[in-house]
Amino acid sequence: MRKLWGGRFVKRTDPLVERYTSSIAVDHRLAKYDVLGSIAHATMLGRCRIIPRREAGRLVTGLKAILRAIEEGRFRWDPSAEDIHTQIQAELAKRVGSTADLLHTARSRNDQVALDLRLYCRDAVGQLRDGVAQAQRALVELAAREDDVIIPGYTHLQRAQPILLAHHLLAYVEMLERDQERLADALKRINVLPLGAGALAGTSLPINRFKVATLLGFDRVSDNSIDAVSDRDFVAELLADLALVAVHLSRLAEDVILWATEEFGILSLDDAVATGSSLMPQKKNPDALELIRGQTGQAFGGLVSLLTVLKGLPLSYNRDLQWDKAALFGVVDGVGEALRVCERLLRHVRIRRARAQQLLAVDTICATDLAEHLVQRGVAFRQAHEIVGRLVRACEREGRRLRDFSLAELRRYDAHFDESARRRLDPRRSVELKRSWGSTNPRLVRQMIARWKARLKK
Repeated sequence: MRKLWGGRFVKRTDPLVERYTSSIAVDHRLAKYDVLGSIAHATMLGRCRIIPRREAGRLVTGLKAILRAIEEGRFRWDPSAEDIHTQIQAELAKRVGSTADLLHTARSRNDQVALDLRLYCRDAVGQLRDGVAQAQRALVELAAREDDVIIPGYTHLQRAQPILLAHHLLAYVEMLERDQERLADALKRINVLPLGAGALAGTSLPINRFKVATLLGFDRVSDNSIDAVSDRDFVAELLADLALVAVHLSRLAEDVILWATEEFGILSLDDAVATGSSLMPQKKNPDALELIRGQTGQAFGGLVSLLTVLKGLPLSYNRDLQWDKAALFGVVDGVGEALRVCERLLRHVRIRRARAQQLLAVDTICATDLAEHLVQRGVAFRQAHEIVGRLVRACEREGRRLRDFSLAELRRYDAHFDESARRRLDPRRSVELKRSWGSTNPRLVRQMIARWKARLKK
């Protein structure tokens, strides 16, 4: 296949070097975007009369035929091609002959690949945001279905205070919403047209970059031709955003893994989303969740890989940037799949209500409520904390529960205790007494569920 840069060279490229420098095995995924960019470029060249309008029309017709082949799955990438741009140029030449040579007017592969990558990232952000929204919907639906279930909330993996399971699930909805916001914000820096920068210095031909931006739906045009071809921080930003999505999915996976153990037993996984052991017949393993948790390393690796490529590059374009696509595609694919699997898993869990109630049987989980009872009667919190701490120590020493202490016994610890103190030693009462905005109060949690349902319908 004829190389786009072959005129300068008289020797054939060494086969080993050719294989090593070829990018077609990775960048063939950009075929659609390469053609879309070329259609806009050819249209602009014709309208600006840089090439004859009739020839521009032939280019567009040929390119649209290639685009149809790509969209219908009839296009096959050629492993002998140097890159996807070269293969499409060759495919175009088969359709329109020597007219295909006009397409590269006022364009370099440097600004061409930057354009393809931005078009890909723009589409990827839309698909990823859909995936995040689906995971959010699954969380909200589970929270709505189990909105009265109370579980222990944990700090340091120690039982801390009673909370609604729905409140816990909505915490992940909030995290994913921040991921949504970051991805949406990244579009501001992704949706900038680099085409027209040439190799690095622009062109003396009277092109209209703003026309191309309009044709391709870009919000603005890059202001510096050197930056346009050498910039990959928009890719790094997307990878950083996806690293955080992976973190949030990993934390959610860890919670569900813990809750599915017999030691916690808060939920069970449907057979459809679990696996078994080749040796132990009784096992039901959360393999998909473990893979989501482990895949976070791949997301981190993609980001670090690209940052390492970028950190020492002189301006402007360097071939090192060829490594950007492998990092990007791997992370986009991985996080996108993890989002879909997470959503499916959340729709296949069953909450074990009786077991959740058993985990709340030790009423020291309501110790903070007892301290706040004293605060409402004029005792300084630090002092109230000390008083209830001594009560808890007595429970541990004597093998008793807080509710086993009579009012008279409580008053020996502090005279401010009254009969209502013992009513606070109930997990449901604990969550119902919460007043602060954003707390686990059932009324507030139901409001949040309704708000998220409405928001996620949009």
